[in-house]
Amino acid sequence: MKRWLKAIILIYLSLLFFGSFLAISILLTGFLEKSLPFIPQIKNFLYYFFSGAIGGSLRHLYMFCSHYMEDELQDYRKWIMYIFYPIFATGTAVMAVTLIHSGFLLIEFTDYGNTPYGAISIAFIVGFGFNRFLNLLNAISKNLFKSKNGNQNKSEIDN
Repeated sequence: MKRWLKAIILIYLSLLFFGSFLAISILLTGFLEKSLPFIPQIKNFLYYFFSGAIGGSLRHLYMFCSHYMEDELQDYRKWIMYIFYPIFATGTAVMAVTLIHSGFLLIEFTDYGNTPYGAISIAFIVGFGFNRFLNLLNAISKNLFKSKNGNQNKSEIDN
């Protein structure tokens, strides 16, 4: 992998990581609520979104640095994950917390004041373990939507 591409990926992941902390701190101060009146309605989802971004970017910063130190960044098919996986992790974190709040995943949160720290923590963990959470969702989906008569062909089971 070219040196300039490594630098761009490292800068991107760092900006995503530190920018998400900055975004959460701005949300906590209430600064945006005065200028953007719709923020209070989506504030919790923004907490989950940026917490997932912190988790996803942290994991991929670690992976990028580990692979960089071991000189394992030669395959161009793999470097694309450093760009897209943290983005996927943000949306997945929001959906994970939404599934939990709906009662689907049978986890309950305890409210702590006005900030849902438990849900934010789960969003971070889902962002960090994005692939593992997708495997869990895949298993749940297979069990939930499997045929009662057992006459599924292989292509239906894999999808």
